[in-house]
Amino acid sequence: MSDTSVKNPSAVGSRTDYNRAPLANPVAGVRTDIISVAGRIAFYAAGPETDGPPLLLIHSVNAAASAFEVKPLYDHYARERRVYAVDLPGFGQSERGNHEYTARMMTDALHEVVERIRELHGDQPVDALALSLSCEFLARAAVERPAAFRSLGLISPTGFDRTARDARLPHTLGKRWLLDTLYFPLWERQLFGLLTMRPVMRKFLEKAWGSKQIDEPLLDYCYETTHQHGARHAPYYFVAGYMFSKDALRLYESLKLPVWMSLGVRGDFVDYRHKTRVESRPNWRIVTLQSGAFPQFEMLDQVTRSYDEVLAPIAAPHAEPVMAAE
Repeated sequence: MSDTSVKNPSAVGSRTDYNRAPLANPVAGVRTDIISVAGRIAFYAAGPETDGPPLLLIHSVNAAASAFEVKPLYDHYARERRVYAVDLPGFGQSERGNHEYTARMMTDALHEVVERIRELHGDQPVDALALSLSCEFLARAAVERPAAFRSLGLISPTGFDRTARDARLPHTLGKRWLLDTLYFPLWERQLFGLLTMRPVMRKFLEKAWGSKQIDEPLLDYCYETTHQHGARHAPYYFVAGYMFSKDALRLYESLKLPVWMSLGVRGDFVDYRHKTRVESRPNWRIVTLQSGAFPQFEMLDQVTRSYDEVLAPIAAPHAEPVMAAE
């Protein structure tokens, strides 16, 4: 699984691992790189330095993931509070080394980023909001270190669909045979090249949106970020199941702090049958939006208004628990 330079520039997927043009940062603001157990991690900061808790935004996991996915939220909240966005290991401007990418690694990466952010804000807990699969990483981080978080936001979280993932041990759905197949030398680069062709990525985004009206700048950045050195490694571990936790539902059920969750009704990500496991809990608020899986690009005002309604009573003295709602 070693990285080697592509010798035939005309081959399918020949630009998959290396793009001569430097990748732009996915969001504006100050970029900080830290060295962690998960390698070098890049995160970004913007907004006024206030006394209030910082907000951390965490992108989803897919072949083309990056902090660009949270850009609408980042830009919105940067007008009123200190906001951070992270490129998870293997994505965006973070290190994309040839090593394992697992749910444990992603959770540890979040721990390190949250710790660094808290150091900058007097060790106060953070508000954190994640997309899709990263909601599982965030939930585990909050269960392991609850004092580090004030609240959680979950947009289109995984773990509520199909067969209940409520194992007692934190194993993953990883399949070694599938990972070995993806890394078979005859096609490991060419396969990723095919998956990250612009028309293919457009189709994936249309499936997430449940519409052909996708965000074109996001598609542009998806293309650029997937044509960087080492871009295939984290996505291959994602496809092989190593980032999906078998105990995801138990993690969600273990959360004691305020949780805001939004789900869409369009596209391929609309199965939340197991939300019944948490929706009656007083610390959960679940809202359904007439959107796809990335509502922040479709109805930013509705998303932020609903999320802010959960945060408001937390900041108020003698706040009452947030009631679950549908």
